[in-house]
Amino acid sequence: MDAPESDEEAPLGEHIEEMVTRLGIVVAIAALVSIVVFPVTKPLITWMWNYVLPGGEAIDPRVYQPLELIITQVKVASLAGLVVALPAFVYESYVFMRPGLYRNERRYYLASVPTSLVLSVVGVLFAFFIVLPYTMGYFQSYTEPTADVAFALGTTFNLLLLVMGYLAVVFQIPLFIMLAIMLGVTTREWLESRRLLFWGAFAGIAFTFSAIDPTGIVPVIVAITMVVLFEGTLALLRWTGN
Repeated sequence: MDAPESDEEAPLGEHIEEMVTRLGIVVAIAALVSIVVFPVTKPLITWMWNYVLPGGEAIDPRVYQPLELIITQVKVASLAGLVVALPAFVYESYVFMRPGLYRNERRYYLASVPTSLVLSVVGVLFAFFIVLPYTMGYFQSYTEPTADVAFALGTTFNLLLLVMGYLAVVFQIPLFIMLAIMLGVTTREWLESRRLLFWGAFAGIAFTFSAIDPTGIVPVIVAITMVVLFEGTLALLRWTGN
């Protein structure tokens, strides 16, 4: 097959320079979104606290460091930046690769930009409305029989935001699989033949959460989510004949 019409050879240094520039644009977009969201983070933190923690309205967060609230605000704003940065990364990677893509491949890639944003938002909502309330309820029930839990603002939000940000990325799995298959990088059959390797990799990645959740409940939920997304995408591709 001939090369795409706009395909041009360029020195390696130019490719590296452009790649760094595009990554810089993604970081700048994430920073800009974080700055825009920062002023509304205080009421957002209160709402998140009251929703996720069982009886959260009656539980006052503990602040143990002078800048703990501000740092938490920055982290909450950064989550919004991450959600927008993911589709921005997909778009910038498209622009970087565009000269080497065929016309139909460009359509696939461009369509993946809004899809990435939707998946990011779905991942965050899944974490916030389903995973985290169950997880925090479990944590509370695990310790209440023996002690009163004094939730620290910073530590609690470290867990909340890490899970939400992680699942925003995890929910990109269907997009990456479909994009890789449509661009001819891999095939559904190849992925299916190595599914156990992927399951093992998912479990290994998910259990990095053990550092912040020694009970293992969060790693298990994340690992199951990754496997379901992987297998669900393959099942959809099999059903559509791709």
